[in-house]
Amino acid sequence: MGQGNKQAFRIGVDSGGTFTDFVIHSDGQLQVRKLPSSPDDPSRAIIEGLKDYLGPGTLVIHGTTVGTNTLLEKKGARLAFLTTRGFEDIVFIGRQTRKNLYSLSGEKRDYLLSPRLCFGLEERVLAGGRVETPLRMEEVDRIIRILKKEKVEAVAVCLLHSYANPVHEKIVAESLSRAGFRVSASFTLLPEYREYERASTTIINAYLLPVIDRYLVRLQENLAGAELKIMQSNEGYITVSKARREPIRTILSGPTGGVVGAYHLARQTGFRRVISFDMGGTSTDVSLIDGRIKISTENLIGEHPIRLPMVDVHSVGAGGGSIVFVDSGGLLRVGPQSVGANPGPACYGQGDIPAVTDANLILGRLDPDYFLGGRMKIYPEKSRRALETVARKIGRSLVETALGVVAIANASMEKAIRVISVERGYDPRQFTLISFGGAGGLHAVEIAEHLRIPRVIVPRMSGVLSAFGLLLADAVRDYSRSFLKLAQKTAADELEKEFREMIIRAREEMAEDGFDPDEMLIERQLDLRYLGQSHELTVPCRADSLAKLKYLEDFHRQHRRLFSYHHPHRPVEIVNLRLRAIIRSPEIKPPVAESSRHLPPEAKVKKQQLYYGRTRYLAAVFDRSRLLAGNRIPGPALVVDAESTTLIPPGYEARTDSYLNLIIERAGRP
Repeated sequence: MGQGNKQAFRIGVDSGGTFTDFVIHSDGQLQVRKLPSSPDDPSRAIIEGLKDYLGPGTLVIHGTTVGTNTLLEKKGARLAFLTTRGFEDIVFIGRQTRKNLYSLSGEKRDYLLSPRLCFGLEERVLAGGRVETPLRMEEVDRIIRILKKEKVEAVAVCLLHSYANPVHEKIVAESLSRAGFRVSASFTLLPEYREYERASTTIINAYLLPVIDRYLVRLQENLAGAELKIMQSNEGYITVSKARREPIRTILSGPTGGVVGAYHLARQTGFRRVISFDMGGTSTDVSLIDGRIKISTENLIGEHPIRLPMVDVHSVGAGGGSIVFVDSGGLLRVGPQSVGANPGPACYGQGDIPAVTDANLILGRLDPDYFLGGRMKIYPEKSRRALETVARKIGRSLVETALGVVAIANASMEKAIRVISVERGYDPRQFTLISFGGAGGLHAVEIAEHLRIPRVIVPRMSGVLSAFGLLLADAVRDYSRSFLKLAQKTAADELEKEFREMIIRAREEMAEDGFDPDEMLIERQLDLRYLGQSHELTVPCRADSLAKLKYLEDFHRQHRRLFSYHHPHRPVEIVNLRLRAIIRSPEIKPPVAESSRHLPPEAKVKKQQLYYGRTRYLAAVFDRSRLLAGNRIPGPALVVDAESTTLIPPGYEARTDSYLNLIIERAGRP
């Protein structure tokens, strides 16, 4: 199904650690569903939520955490690694960097494969692409026999300088495929120099191959003819067949959906500079958007470098399900472990482990009668019993303990926001915080206050904004190739020829996926660095700027902003060429709401006591579904809907815009 085909339903599905969210678009209308996740088999909750919409004419865009969980939990394939002889230990040596530079004890590191399953081939391609030592097929056949004996499932192939000439790597990959192995070859995945990062990326892709393949095949078989697309980490989706071959591209697909949703919301509300704050049940993901979504090619998942374009997201283990406990030193701790969907926080009634959600419930910041819109029964007395056990251990009252839990969780999330803002040269006071996720609205204003962020926006569908972002995602393909020449000595025609070859490939692949190549938008970029530097910056490169070297001006400007200095007359090296091919998705706008400055009386459903700081307040509780555009709600108050709850603290006021987003600012601001 191409982008232009008429679809009965277009559905975004975000499968999280605690809940699975659905946003369904049909005939200009949006519907929302939220179900508990099924961690043992994520596809089960997805099929349950989609059962009323399946069939031909339905497009499902899925953001998944299966790849991330597989990598972090070390549950991937039994893996082997093939490289050029002498480089078998490259993934174990790495960059010889240490987290704790002055520690006298060695660092323990986890690897995805055993050194005895790393094999070196006696072949050599030089950096210029010339074959110096030919590949011997008898050596390849010998290694294949060993791999079969070792019951290897997947093989990563990363030969020296295959980015310059992949002739040997192609032969090895084809031989392994014919022998029945799943193969990840670096020349198709990452044709760039830097052997360690290229090897690590290729190995992780191979490690995920069988797990993601089985998951996607099982999911697709149960979709009854609906078309399935998979969200990548680069803000665009790909086909299932592409995701099965290159599962590493889905490693951050879940958090990416939220950033895409926040970006589109920022455009609708007129705020160009925003920080997305996605607090779910298991973790919190933050990202800075300065006019456009930031993409990074230097990424770490756990301890593993991945050199592919990904949305720049920083995650911390703080969520509604983060476990509350007392450590061996008697200190109150929160997370990063989570209770997940099962058993969930103590208030779910399935376990007795206290979590952040239990603390919010004790503080009156959740309405026990309206959790998930009243669809899910919770048990406040179980929260009290679970947290009282912790309170006795630290010698504090129940309320003091709950306040401490919230403060610790907030501190962790504030630190994450500082990482993507202050530590990268951005002033958070110049940004707006967009809060979403099931738990985000309970913590956002307090966090913004500490960081002096002037404004918080809680979207209309804040509990499912990641799924809404998936709904809005474009089809995106990223391509790259190493170049390694001085910019001042590179003719514009030479760069244009390289870009043209990449565009031809992009058009062919978009056509294979059912899209019209004539609708494809192209973005060109260059990785540049001063001659002698180790790392580079990525700058845009328009076709009309090649001859006049205007991209160098962008490089000097960006270098100065990031590092406070630049060298306008120093030689600049072109390291990589990057190309992004985009097919835009149909624009989906939420309907404009009825406007009134007067709060409907039926919107105020009750009053309940809540704690903010050490003070107890009697706060009004509002049903968000009954609010109109232009309404104003003074704090303290709770605004509840079917997916989430928003806390408006004392001294703040919320107003609803024309799309019923809540915009929360200090009371008295115009």
